[in-house]
Amino acid sequence: MRIGILQTGHAPDEVRGELGDYGDMFERLLAGHGFSFSRWPVVDGIFPKGPEEADAWLITGSRHGVYEDHAWLPPLEALVRRIAASGRPLVGVCFGHQLIAQALGGKVEKFEGGWAVGRQLYDFGGETLALNAWHQDQVVELPPGARVVASNDFCQYAALVIGDNVFTVQPHPEFSAEFMAALLEHRAAAVQPELVEAARTRLDTPTDSAELGRRMAEFLNKGAA
Repeated sequence: MRIGILQTGHAPDEVRGELGDYGDMFERLLAGHGFSFSRWPVVDGIFPKGPEEADAWLITGSRHGVYEDHAWLPPLEALVRRIAASGRPLVGVCFGHQLIAQALGGKVEKFEGGWAVGRQLYDFGGETLALNAWHQDQVVELPPGARVVASNDFCQYAALVIGDNVFTVQPHPEFSAEFMAALLEHRAAAVQPELVEAARTRLDTPTDSAELGRRMAEFLNKGAA
């Protein structure tokens, strides 16, 4: 089964050689489930011809905002709508979560409550999962037909299921402790210093990234039917 990764950003230059780019992180997260992968760096203007080029799709995180003025965003939103309409499984993470919600009729804003950085706890229908986060933007209005499947006090719409074939999550199961440390070193200029320091103290605390990765793989595998 081929997973098409739509890459909407790049890892910091300082650590990309050692830790890989966002596509590499998702391939590691989803390893062992029988997938092959193709990547399209849409952030650089490189797109697939259409939904039929993969069996299922995944949209990565990004340092950009979904409401910003970039030439690649309108065609990416159009592609999201085509994939959703095709019935192929579609998963979005962080920026991908927000972009899918916006493309399908929801709304995203820069959250007045500030940033979520580092290990956070999320309620997945009565089950608590600890996951790394890195965001200020949030989905603030749901697209039609969306069901909320995870939340916490800071992020009301932390994971969504839309229709039968779209699953999106705000936190980052693909981010390792090593990569979180790199973000805190190289991309935390806009984050409140106390949040950065608190996130550093939690770097060695285990997360449930593997479990969320398993659930994502199970969702993507619906395309094999």
